[in-house]
Amino acid sequence: MHPSAALNRISPSPTLAISSKVGALKRAGIDVIGLSAGEPDFDTPDFVKEAAIEAIRSGQTKYTDVDGTPALKAAIAAKFKRDNGLDYATTQVTANVGGKHTLFNAMVATLDAGDEVIIPAPYWVSYPDVVQFTGGVPVVVGCGAAQHYKITPEQLEAAITPRTKWLILNSPSNPTGAAYSTDELRALGEVLLRHPHVWVFADDMYEHILYDGFQFSTIAQVVPALFERTLTVNGCSKAYAMTGWRIGFAGGPEWLIKAMGKLQSQSTSNPCSIAQAAATAALNGDQTFLKDRAAAFQARRNLVVGMLNATMGMQCPRPEGAFYVYPDCSGLIGKRAPKGAVIDGDSALVDYLLDEARVAAVPGIAFGLSPAMRISYATSESVLRDACTRIQEACAALA
Repeated sequence: MHPSAALNRISPSPTLAISSKVGALKRAGIDVIGLSAGEPDFDTPDFVKEAAIEAIRSGQTKYTDVDGTPALKAAIAAKFKRDNGLDYATTQVTANVGGKHTLFNAMVATLDAGDEVIIPAPYWVSYPDVVQFTGGVPVVVGCGAAQHYKITPEQLEAAITPRTKWLILNSPSNPTGAAYSTDELRALGEVLLRHPHVWVFADDMYEHILYDGFQFSTIAQVVPALFERTLTVNGCSKAYAMTGWRIGFAGGPEWLIKAMGKLQSQSTSNPCSIAQAAATAALNGDQTFLKDRAAAFQARRNLVVGMLNATMGMQCPRPEGAFYVYPDCSGLIGKRAPKGAVIDGDSALVDYLLDEARVAAVPGIAFGLSPAMRISYATSESVLRDACTRIQEACAALA
């Protein structure tokens, strides 16, 4: 017996691996600052917790419909209408076990061997692996800091072939925080309208974490002609600080939603019934707290961007959203650590920062664009100031 070919086409999540390493160091009593996890430090709102407790007390502990309770599906449809101006019937929405599960369902349900998926880089680590698991081909398009980490219409046009099935579009982005403006989405949409065989996986997971008055748009809203070939994806994990509850969701054409439900019926079946009740409350409840949390993240972003841009060898763009920065580290590559090791890439730099500064980040190689690293600023300003000071001192010690 040996692992399947499909399993051998993927790798363990590098972000989760680093988070596990940080956890082990902390349990060993080592003073380490973890800036590798994509998880808000805010707690789940109390009204969401209370809805979950009430669900337990009222016996909502049985199986539900495979891809979401009627109440949750109605809340998802209402959210898409309220926030995005998109009209989905409840038969056109699905609830899954987190956004990663939504991605997995969509790709497995639609890709055949050799089908291509365009993935702008830097990308969320799971995109290419899930495509490869299906036998599909990730077509990675490098989008550097000079173009604000966003794919251009010209790059999109050049990447499309007769085998292209999907474009994955993540805005605001993990790992860069870059967000597409309405005009940028419209320009990409004009390209896609010339290629009716290409679908869009619009990953809007960080929709509510935006800064400086940036106005969020999603592509099916900006280019209505793409509505019938767009899967609009979101979830409760980031905005509502519900990472552990594991609820992602999507809206799309009914045939695709049914296909994803068919797959889910033979894999996980329904998401946790208690988590679904909590997600229903989150989506239906008072949304005003989201702006307060975004304001707190913006102050953290300003702190981190300022300190990293004052760090030797780093250039850190100012992101429009999410809670990550993605500093270019090319000015540090080739330098030598005090103990003699050469920093020959961003993996070596991240290892050095963990060993010498006790700060954990994720190397850019995990996201398909080097030399860089992802730093999550989803923690307190005092911790971030300490972490950035440590990074500054460790980088200054390189020769």
